[in-house]
Amino acid sequence: MKAIRFWAVLGVAGAAVLTYLFATAPAPLTSEASAKPVLSTADALTLLAHENDVTRTLFTKAIVGAGKPQGLKFSEHWADPDVVAGPLPALFLRGVASHLASSEVPLGLFLGSDHPIESSNRFQGRQAEEFQAMRAEPAPRIFTDAASGDVIGMFPDFASAPACVSCHNEHERSAKTDWALNDLMGATTWSYPKDSVTTDEFLAMLKAYRAGVAAVWTAYLAEVDQIPADSRPTVGPRWPSHGFALPDLATLQDSIDELASPRVLDRLVAAAR
Repeated sequence: MKAIRFWAVLGVAGAAVLTYLFATAPAPLTSEASAKPVLSTADALTLLAHENDVTRTLFTKAIVGAGKPQGLKFSEHWADPDVVAGPLPALFLRGVASHLASSEVPLGLFLGSDHPIESSNRFQGRQAEEFQAMRAEPAPRIFTDAASGDVIGMFPDFASAPACVSCHNEHERSAKTDWALNDLMGATTWSYPKDSVTTDEFLAMLKAYRAGVAAVWTAYLAEVDQIPADSRPTVGPRWPSHGFALPDLATLQDSIDELASPRVLDRLVAAAR
């Protein structure tokens, strides 16, 4: 069955919520109550982390993991003009983070570690301390940065697929070469300059993240389009598990929606009550 798109579902749910608020609610909301934020930033970042986890797992397992045996190529140099390949999972996230940094939404995204391949990805200061605590107890860490005032959300990043392990263990600049499946490799780290958000602000955050995913995927498909036609994977509704194929943007987005949106929608509807 074709996945139901998140924004369509949200529109229906939003209409139901509005019907309740304006037609059946026992008393009108006061201006003070209606102006109050409905989500803590901690909740908002947790929902974004869930969507990001779904997206990265789908890319790592269903694209990179399933695509390599089919002949698809992935490289850390994928953005170089003379390299025709897709991004590795960490670089997929970096591309999304770069797109977020150029958006109007003040949402930061960073994938850090205590054993990074790139030294710039090593945790520093308070984040390094929080990550050591995460190593002892692999649960999310959410706190306020004393210097910037930003709310920081750090979420465990595990080696969820064999491709993650082999890539890091075999990389020439890897600071650690004995990673194993399900090891805690790092943390996906988000930042936002407020301690609470309205639903509109949260949806802007989610929209900016999804725009980043779309931008990176579109750039990847542009790389694929450079492959000679007789050796190019088909792009459409099929996945690498079906053969030498890649999903188009709409198919990818539908799958992410199907996996991630129910939790987001449930939380927003609960907040609107």
